[in-house]
Amino acid sequence: MPALTNVENSAVYAAPKRRKAGLILDIRKNKLLYVMLLPVILFYILFHYTPMYGAIIAFKDFSPRLGIMGSDWAGLEHFKTFFTGAYFGRTIKNTLLISFYQLLFGFPAPIILALLLNEVKHSLFKRTVQTITYMPHFISLVVICGIIKDFTSSEGVINDLIVWLGGTRMTFLLEPGLFRPVYVISGIWQNIGWGTIIYLAALTGIDMEQYEAARIDGAGRWKQLTNITIPGIMPTIVILLILEVGRMMNVGFEKIILLYNPSTYETADVVSSYVYRVGLQDFNYSFSSAVGLFNSVVNFTLLIFSNWMSRKLNDTSLW
Repeated sequence: MPALTNVENSAVYAAPKRRKAGLILDIRKNKLLYVMLLPVILFYILFHYTPMYGAIIAFKDFSPRLGIMGSDWAGLEHFKTFFTGAYFGRTIKNTLLISFYQLLFGFPAPIILALLLNEVKHSLFKRTVQTITYMPHFISLVVICGIIKDFTSSEGVINDLIVWLGGTRMTFLLEPGLFRPVYVISGIWQNIGWGTIIYLAALTGIDMEQYEAARIDGAGRWKQLTNITIPGIMPTIVILLILEVGRMMNVGFEKIILLYNPSTYETADVVSSYVYRVGLQDFNYSFSSAVGLFNSVVNFTLLIFSNWMSRKLNDTSLW
């Protein structure tokens, strides 16, 4: 390899100095913005990065009396126990199926609602619909699950409607085959309004002159939707889709635990609820940490893969 000249050497060493000087200048210029960012940085350091030290117990036979470093090493024993255990196939299958249904039906729902609201010209009606659809997101999850249980009970309003239509009563949350539909549909109802906020914001960034030019050319509402509106928000859709794929193994255990029961474990038990039962109820901290670490690695792999695929297909990606 040929030696660098003095000029090239100076350029190599000057580049980091220029970047450092530029960063310092940017901090001085936007110091208030950096101060506002500081709580977010501290939050992630304290609650996301610092706890990563505790992942060591996945490779140990952790004992609270001995502490993390004092506990005996177990290597990959807990991972092997999980992979060969009776619940491995069931929890992985249920987690992936529920996540897939949420992605298939739940992800497009706020996009469709945002597109419909974008076509509404009556501002009062539009604001009313937005407010009504936002409200469930701000209700406590415990209250939400209580509402779901009341509505789907044998004497609930849904069964009243079924009987009125000629059907028979049933307790939805006691039927293994109905747990996933109840979970996904209730999730759509709870989050559809909140999800529209990002898409409505993206819609406001589309140049209105494009619509005027399309109308002059004779394009109707459908042509404007497919050729201007959807392509205009497509980068936002792709970014959120990548993030959603990266969370496929993170089916929220709180809602699962509040809704499931032993009769629906077959279709409702997911990785996160299994970790909760093993870790907090059976006090097997090392085994539950191993399962949680496996879950995080799978999520990370899915995120990297979906980002790579997106960059290859449409040049839109997180990085």
